[in-house]
Amino acid sequence: MATGREETVMIEVQQLTIKTKEATLVRDVSFKLTQGKVLGVVGESGSGKTMTAMALVNLLPEGVTSSGSISYHGKELKSFSKEELRRLRGEQIGVIMQRPMIAFNPVRTIERHFIETIRAHQAVSKRQAKAIAEANLEKMGLLPVQILSHYPFQLSGGMLQRIMMAMTLALEPAFIIADEPTTALDTTNQLTVLKELKAIVEQTNVGMLFVSHDLAVIQYIADEIAVMYNGFIVEQAPLTTLIKSAKHPYTKRLLQAEVGQGISEKLVKHIVQYDSCPYFSACSYAQVSCQSLPPLVEVTPHHQVRCIQIERGESVCPSSK
Repeated sequence: MATGREETVMIEVQQLTIKTKEATLVRDVSFKLTQGKVLGVVGESGSGKTMTAMALVNLLPEGVTSSGSISYHGKELKSFSKEELRRLRGEQIGVIMQRPMIAFNPVRTIERHFIETIRAHQAVSKRQAKAIAEANLEKMGLLPVQILSHYPFQLSGGMLQRIMMAMTLALEPAFIIADEPTTALDTTNQLTVLKELKAIVEQTNVGMLFVSHDLAVIQYIADEIAVMYNGFIVEQAPLTTLIKSAKHPYTKRLLQAEVGQGISEKLVKHIVQYDSCPYFSACSYAQVSCQSLPPLVEVTPHHQVRCIQIERGESVCPSSK
């Protein structure tokens, strides 16, 4: 999906840790999000991927706090005022939520949602806003005449998901955070949406963070993949490198799974308060030394792995077949 243009870092995350009073949900996560590229974050439910995504736009739930550094074009997110954050989320960073129903007011029509959202961020008339809404609904495979007059409760979850994507894209953000945007869709509509999102990245040079539990979906759209497990990034690499040369035992397990099956939705306990490998209790190759928390080590350019055996130059489950 590379465009040949110079890469510009839009969002930089350094040592992000997310906590509640009881537990640590995400620990020591660092990455860069680049203009014109898609970083796919993959992991099971409970791995911390959604919390990581929401931290980027200061949308963490009540009672959840974060530390570390998050910057947008070099400016620390913590330095933004509430009004600046509101404008940032609408005009610069578009957010596609995992649960579309909570994003809509049940007593307002879809048309009113579109018009109010668009006019809050763009100096256009109601007629122009409606035209923008219609164009973006069509991109998502929806017929505006069948959608705009309806209320949210009259539409399916899959339709609301596509409507939310259309509303996000209508604002022409420079960066998109997509949290499980295709989960509620059937296979046909999932492919339609993925193709459209991929085309938007290629045509407009927008950057994207795409979160999913489905590795097949991530492989379709991402330029780079970060694999999360129990609050940590355990491996990160460009798409081709990760698929051909995965190093971490957990990543290899994902790649061995049946194509299209995705990752088991097994819940992972969010207690990242120990100092051992986050995959220690589930790893078939664990040794006594693995009880020490390994750093994220660069094994080849742009390829990082969190595994103490790999850090020492040892081979872990050498075959991924």
